[in-house]
This record gives sequence, structure tokens and C-alpha cells, in this order.
Amino acid sequence: MPEEYTLKELMVVRASKEIKDGEKVFIGTGLPMIAGMLAKYTHAPNCVIIFEAGTVDSKLLDLPASVGDPRCVYGASTCTGLFDIFSMLQDGKIDIGFLGGGQVDKYGNLNSTAIGEYRCPEVRFPGSGGACDMACLSKRVVIIMKHELRRFPAEVDYLTSPGWMDGPGGREKAGLVRGGPTTVITDLGVMKFDPSSKEMYLDSYYPGVSIEKIRENTGFDIDCSRAGETEKPHIEEIALLRNKIAPKGSLR
Repeated sequence: MPEEYTLKELMVVRASKEIKDGEKVFIGTGLPMIAGMLAKYTHAPNCVIIFEAGTVDSKLLDLPASVGDPRCVYGASTCTGLFDIFSMLQDGKIDIGFLGGGQVDKYGNLNSTAIGEYRCPEVRFPGSGGACDMACLSKRVVIIMKHELRRFPAEVDYLTSPGWMDGPGGREKAGLVRGGPTTVITDLGVMKFDPSSKEMYLDSYYPGVSIEKIRENTGFDIDCSRAGETEKPHIEEIALLRNKIAPKGSLR
């Protein structure tokens, strides 16, 4: 076990565990990209990394700056465009999609559009991009974001990417026939969703992080009765992150 690691490194290690070997993974810029590379170097060498800009089955040697970085093309099985990539989503071929946003609520709905009234917002975000498509059409969704009170309201200001909507049956009523969020990974812990109520609950908290801190940074009453401590990262995983995948100290 490593004697030292950052919570951001633990966050990425935990996110990588969501990817199973052989799965088709739709990932974006930043932490999801690092998690995807770590999974491919460790427990899921046969996972297929897919980028929105058009590359399929990338063999990443160096961390790209974005999904449109030419480094995404290296070793890819296919280099195409948005039409073909989103056709894969529509056909139900994407096993897991990684998303983030400015807000997430207790049902896993994401806001990446605006804080406040839409026409005159306090904050304007970049918008959906392909996030809504991914939230609607992936077989399952993993959310990665910083854990702050302002980011975890009881209800999002604007629903950009649907989670479980308003609870049980919400996605079905909206015509969404598959998928939904399964996990929320933050810099404090890991949340999952109750199969019956579809509400978020605390699955595990990081070493050194108290349940009380997680409660204080969550804007709704979150069930913590099932929570245990998150498994610490292994030294090989931290070595890969620091020496090969993200050697410029972006996770420290």
C-alpha cells in the first residue's frame, strides 16, 4: 500500500474500477480520461475507449489535452466523426459513459447549463455537448465531480442530462428505455443509487474523510447507513498515475 496518495488520485483509481474488461467506454476530457487509461493499463486491458470527436479503441500512450487532441488517434481502430459515434450510442452499443456537471441532485440529474433563472442566470455553463445523449443512451452512467454543497442541491436548477428524473419510473415516463446513473464519485467518497427509491446514498467514504463532512457538503438528506471506508489504492496504481499516465502532477 502506498504511504501517501491524494484524494484526487483515489478518486481516479475508484473511477477506473467502474470499467470492466471488454466494455465500450465513452469518456471525456480530464479525470474520466485518466481513469480510462488506468483501467486499460490494469484490470481492463480489452476495454474500448471511445471519444466524442470520433476515435474508437484508442491506444493512448500520452494523456490527451482534450477529446479532439491528435494523441487520441494513436492506435485507434477507427477514426471517424460525430455521426458514427453518436450512432453507436443510439444503437445501445456503449456500456458506460462518464459525465460531470455543475450540479447533481439526489436522483442523479445533472446541470451543466446554468445556475439561477435560465434567461438571466447567476452563472452560465458551457451546456450539454454530448452529455445529454450519453445520459439518455448509455447502458449505465458514472458521474465524477467535486463534492461541494453548492454542487449537490436537492434539485438541479436546470436539467441538462437526465438521471432518474423524479424517481422510480421517471426515465420510463420520459421514453428512456435503458441506462441511468449508477455511481457518483467525488473527492470525498462514492455514492450509489437505491434500486427501489432511485435516491442517492453513500456507499463509501475516503480514508480520513468523515461522514459528517459528506453530510455538510450535500444539500439533501443522504442515507449513510450502508457506508464503509473506500479501499485504499495500491502502490502500482499510484506509480502508473504519477510516472506514466499523468506525470505532470495534475492529480497532486
